[in-house]
Amino acid sequence: MRVFKFGGASVKDASGVKNLSQIVGAVKEPLIVVVSAMGKTTNAMETIVEAYMERDMRLVQERYHQVRSYHLQVAEELFGRDNACLNDLLSQLEQKLEMEPSLNYDFEYDQIVPFGELFSTTIISAYLNSIKLRNEWLDIRRYIRTDDCFRSANVDWPLTEELLGAKLADSQEQLFVTQGFIGSTETNLTTTLGREGSDFTGAIIAHVLDAESLVIWKDVPGVLNADPRWYPRAVKIDELSYWEAIELTYYGAQVIHPKTLKPLQNKQIPLLVNSFLKPQLQGTIIQSSEQSGELQPIFVLKQNQVLISMSPKDFSFIVEESLSGIFQIFSKHRITLNMIQTSALNFSVCVDDSKRLKAAIDDLQEYFDVRYNEDIELVTIRHYTDEAINELIEGKEVVDSQVSRKTARFVLKASEWKF
Repeated sequence: MRVFKFGGASVKDASGVKNLSQIVGAVKEPLIVVVSAMGKTTNAMETIVEAYMERDMRLVQERYHQVRSYHLQVAEELFGRDNACLNDLLSQLEQKLEMEPSLNYDFEYDQIVPFGELFSTTIISAYLNSIKLRNEWLDIRRYIRTDDCFRSANVDWPLTEELLGAKLADSQEQLFVTQGFIGSTETNLTTTLGREGSDFTGAIIAHVLDAESLVIWKDVPGVLNADPRWYPRAVKIDELSYWEAIELTYYGAQVIHPKTLKPLQNKQIPLLVNSFLKPQLQGTIIQSSEQSGELQPIFVLKQNQVLISMSPKDFSFIVEESLSGIFQIFSKHRITLNMIQTSALNFSVCVDDSKRLKAAIDDLQEYFDVRYNEDIELVTIRHYTDEAINELIEGKEVVDSQVSRKTARFVLKASEWKF
């Protein structure tokens, strides 16, 4: 059994779906295909949720019809006018949007946004069947079971293994198409695994089924040493160890979802990152390895950051009790700390700018003097050299920095990148 995962960019239009079919059609062994929402559909679905929670029904309908038209157009290009495969799902979404929303944003998010994955996989499964690539469409919510931590659900591994294993054992099919990003509670409420969580779905399935490998198909030739959209001299890395890849995801590398690697490493399942544009070329393999030799510098940029600095109001030291309270507040508001810096009288963190941040800062201000800088970027250089540091920070305003044996991190005032 192999597992393929295709992101939204790979299936953004009819030609992308046809390209997926060629890649999938070349595989002879049993295969599960995990697919994200098409193109920028998740972003579009999020705007529907925002309008829905504000009870702006005119805007809800406007944005819904944009999403509906987009998917119907893709289906029409693939099937002609016989594109009824989406009718049931569209009706379900329409009925949901006509209901009064609850007061729980995260819950409503998880009941609406996953329709993007349901739309994409329904279209793709139907198209594969139409070209004689027989497959079974799986509603992954029936098999990946989670708690009710909406928008960041935790997997119930024993139940998921039981349900998914039983399903595959009973099926005679060799090809399955299913959704990334989503699961459900024991009471069948839809949940999501966190933004960009489709990679994690692929890893869950690969782990549970002891897959030969997980292949993630991207619009890049593999894992690069930087995002080419801001660093034009980015080059491909042929091989990474699990350890090194986990470090990179921790620092914010976007090519792999942070939760993806642990379930693969636990069973020594290789992860391959290949290009769906040039599938014949070798990409990057991530596997158990001692990572012999020195790696070239790897650059990770996190934009839209906020640097928050806290000092005790009574001029006391920052000690374990203070840190415990700070971490509890950030955890309560589900804010991830991207960098931590501490001294006797000051504790600083770099975090993503988000809607939850104001409430967290309000809580912190009850106990600390809080200062924060917006319009901040966080740059990490893994396996840094003096030349790499100079290249990245030359001409930049450095707000804070942190350097260890293998990693250099710089908090910078946001500005245009020029190389």
